[in-house]
This record gives sequence, C-alpha cells and structure tokens, in this order.
Amino acid sequence: MSGQMTVPGALTTDLYEVSMALAYLRDDMIGEATFSLFVRKMPPRRGFLVAAGLESALSYLEGLRVGSAEAAAFAEALHRPVEELAPLVGLEFTGEVRAVPEGRIVLAGEPLLEVTAPLPQAQLAETALLNLLNHQTAVASKAARCVIAAAGRPVVDFSLRRTQGVEAGLRMARLGSLVGFAGTSNVAAATAYGMPAVGTMAHSFVEAYEDEEAAFRAFARAHPGPVTFLVDTYDTERGVATAARVLRDLGHVPGTGCGVRLDSGDLGDLAVRARRVLDGAGLTEVRIVASGGLDEARVDTLVRSGAPIDVYAVGTRVGVSADAPYLDSAYKLVSYDGRPVMKLSAAKVTAPGAKQVFRGPGTVDTVGLREEEPPPGTAPLLRTVMSGGHRVAGPVPLSVARERFEADLAELPEAARRIDDPVPPVPVVSDALARLTDEVRRRIERRVTGDG
Repeated sequence: MSGQMTVPGALTTDLYEVSMALAYLRDDMIGEATFSLFVRKMPPRRGFLVAAGLESALSYLEGLRVGSAEAAAFAEALHRPVEELAPLVGLEFTGEVRAVPEGRIVLAGEPLLEVTAPLPQAQLAETALLNLLNHQTAVASKAARCVIAAAGRPVVDFSLRRTQGVEAGLRMARLGSLVGFAGTSNVAAATAYGMPAVGTMAHSFVEAYEDEEAAFRAFARAHPGPVTFLVDTYDTERGVATAARVLRDLGHVPGTGCGVRLDSGDLGDLAVRARRVLDGAGLTEVRIVASGGLDEARVDTLVRSGAPIDVYAVGTRVGVSADAPYLDSAYKLVSYDGRPVMKLSAAKVTAPGAKQVFRGPGTVDTVGLREEEPPPGTAPLLRTVMSGGHRVAGPVPLSVARERFEADLAELPEAARRIDDPVPPVPVVSDALARLTDEVRRRIERRVTGDG
C-alpha cells in the first residue's frame, strides 16, 4: 500500500452539482461567488473542534479540471447527449481560498474555509470539500480528546484494521500525529509522514507456539530491539510473570523501552497486578501498554483511577470517531456577483457575506465580515491559502500544525477541554455582520412578499 493518499478528481461530486454548474454556464452566470464551509452545531460531547483536511482540500482544488472524459461520464450519468455537456469542458479551479490553518481549534458557526471563484467552479467543488474537511475534522477532534485524557502519557494509533478504508487509516494516523500521538502501527503512514512505527504482537503469535514462554523467546530473538509482549492470551498474571522471566533472562537493560501489553478485561485492575509482578522482578522500568476498545472516555477513567498504565493504544473507536462519526457541516453561498445572499430555511439560516473569525485570548471569538478591522486584542483566524487556483505556499509540515494545536489548546477554557460534559465556547457576531444579516433578511422578505 502506498503512503500517498488519492486526490479526488472532478467526478468525485454529487450529480446535482454538475446540473447546477451546467445551468450556470448556460445562463452566463460566471460572476464571483463566495461559499462558506462551516459546522452548524457542535456534536454531543465535544467542547471544541480541530481544523483538519485543508491540505487534502487544496490538493483537490489544484487538480480540479473537467476534460472530455469527465464530460462524457457526466453525460452518461445525466442520460443526455455528450454535446450538451460541452460547456463544462475545460472548467478548472482558478479561485481563491481563505481557510483556518490545520491544527487550529475552531467552534461551531465559524467558517473552516471560504471559497471565492466563478460560480460554476465554486459550486462543483462543494461535495469533495465537505467530504475532506468533514471527516478529517471529526477524527482529529476525537483524537485530540484522547491526548487530553491521557494527561501527558503517550497515545499511539492502532486503528488501521478497522477504519472505513485504508485511506481513512492513513488519514487517522496523520491526524493523530497532528494532535500529538506518539506513533502509529500503520507502516505506510509512518513512512509517508515521518512518524514512529509502533507495534507488539498478536494473540495468534502466542497461540502458534507450544507455550507462551516459547512465543516470547522467539519474538525476542526475531526483534533484538525493545520488545513488548502481549500477556493476556491465556492468564494475564501468569503471562506477566512469564514476560518478566524472559526479559530478565535476556538481560533487560532499564530504559530500553520494553513492555507488556494488556488488551482485555479490567485494564485498571490488571495494570495494578502487572505492575506488582514487574516491580517484584526488579523490572520497574518495563512499561505497561493498554489497548482494546479504548477511547478518550475510557482513557480518562483509567488515568483518574491512578492505573499504572504508561502508553495508551487507541484504535477502532477513535479511527471512526465512533460517538460522533460525522459533523453537521454545510457549504453555503454567502455572496454572488457582489450581492450578499443568505438562506432563511427554518433551523438552517445562514449569515451573508464573506467572513473572518477574530480570536481573542481564552478562545473568545467574534465572527465578522471579511473587511472588518479586528476588534482590539484579537487576531484573524482565516488566512489566504490559495490564489489564482494555486497554493500561496507549500504544504505545511505536521510539526507546525501540531504547534498550532498545542498553542490553541493551552488557551482553551478548562470547561471546553473536559472529557465529561464539556462546554464549548460560543462565538459572538460582530455588529457589522448583524446589521448586514438584518438588511439582507429584510430585502429577501420584501421580495418574497412582493412589498419591495
């Protein structure tokens, strides 16, 4: 498996995007449009979100182009002669993107990204952009909570075997690194992103040998470096004692990183027992690694109970963001050809105009208009990352994104960082944006009622 993720093309879209883009072109509606991509409301048990997926989105936009092959595929999907799709041939992205940099903490109601481009281009990009940012922001936010719950203990990614596709596994490993994971079991991701590759052994390895000790000794012979033995295939305490005996016989040197892994049962109680056995054997520096259905809630419980666990390996529940597997995100037109627009649908009202988020200390945010001056003591969050259809700078290293995340996390209120019952900050709306929203609403209502 290659460590490089596939970049979606023009066909990666919903059919109605094609129909709309074609209609725009036929009506010569090619003026500049601004679309805003945002999360409507915070998922349950989330006090914040971590912006992620921008690098994938920019790669997609740079390669977005409709050629004759794509037009033929669109025509077949629409059951129309290919000649009718001719206006789409040659369409490519030539616009601007302003976005929250990866790793920054964001809140519901704040734009993650705004696209300004000729209307057909910006429309056609909707589906892929939502997919890329929605999934990755959801997973990064889940992973970030695991780092918080671990309270300084290393967290590693074991999710590849159960993520929904190998590409999702690559993304999970990358996003874990972005928020501070210490490593991944995914070799392709470790190679692609310069991450430490980590791993132990499976129960099948132990079962394949005559007994547990023979398996541990064979594994140690094959891996002369630090080894971690899986000790709960049969009886956990006996497994720990066997691992301790093998490590002593191997002349285990303190600080070499060897360990035992607990993967089932009452991990807190078993960790206490394992620590007692290891310490009694003089192996005080042998680490205890815990895995098996862990997420931030279980990690938090174990840490708060004082369980002597040194490393947390998280997999399925984090890789698929099991408790909040999607975000209620939207990509909405906010301006066309210099005219601010908005949606008035019940429970789905949008705010008009290109926007900016102004962040103050303590994650006190104001959502305002793009051209506004920042309120005193604040700084704009969205940056121009693409102009004329091309990135303004190269891909951002994961280390830089991680520094952004750590800086934002330090500013986040404690109530938002809580694992149980977090309270997310709520951004305020600037006076200028509130006035524009009111003006556009009245204009639309007059038009609808025929009073203006």
